[in-house]
Amino acid sequence: MLKMIGVETFYGKIKALHGVSLEVLEGQLVCILGANGAGKSTILKTITGLVEPEYGTIHFNGQRIDRMDAEDIIKLGIGHVPEWRRIFAELTVKENLQMGGFLLKEKDLIHERMVEAFHHFPILEKRKDQQAGKMSGGEQQMLAISRALMLKPKLLLLDEPSLGLSPLLVQDIFATIKELHKAGTTILLVEQNVNHALKIADYGYVLTTGKIFLSGTYEELLDEEKVREQYLGEGKYNRRAKVWSG
Repeated sequence: MLKMIGVETFYGKIKALHGVSLEVLEGQLVCILGANGAGKSTILKTITGLVEPEYGTIHFNGQRIDRMDAEDIIKLGIGHVPEWRRIFAELTVKENLQMGGFLLKEKDLIHERMVEAFHHFPILEKRKDQQAGKMSGGEQQMLAISRALMLKPKLLLLDEPSLGLSPLLVQDIFATIKELHKAGTTILLVEQNVNHALKIADYGYVLTTGKIFLSGTYEELLDEEKVREQYLGEGKYNRRAKVWSG
């Protein structure tokens, strides 16, 4: 579904991505792991056209998109939940969802998509007339995901959905991501929370200083000592408990 080949992205004269190549097959949940500043968010921004790559190509369902405008990329079926949610704080929950469905013309369809959002996150229905900026961080994350789902994207990009949330809310968010994946949504997930991300992913890439350092399945990455101790939390992996400790 998605293929990046030798992508290099710059911020001014600073190179953020160094020849990044990765792919996401239809129906997969793929995660990108790495420390702060590794370039994870830049990959998602480059895919969605918010940042234009200097070199390399990006294809979505066989169509080259690396020179397309962000709006046209969205129309092809790519949804993006950015880092730190980026909801419209002054608007209500309902208005935020309506903004997410800006391409939808039929009012009945907009209502139907909202009902689906409320199914995934019932708290949003209770808050539908509340100003989004006054909700908790967890509720805002639920809204950000729901807003991206309004257009039924073929590929959903999630940027650090667990960022700043309590452990209990992190579990809820990842349970919903797992549910969306099982329902058929293809997902590219950027995360630092290794315990949650790798457990639900079909495949993972480890990024360091803008380069793909390693890639593999859950079990393959567990066998990489450098990943376990340096890039995935500077700790040890407890195989019996299936958790990292640092």
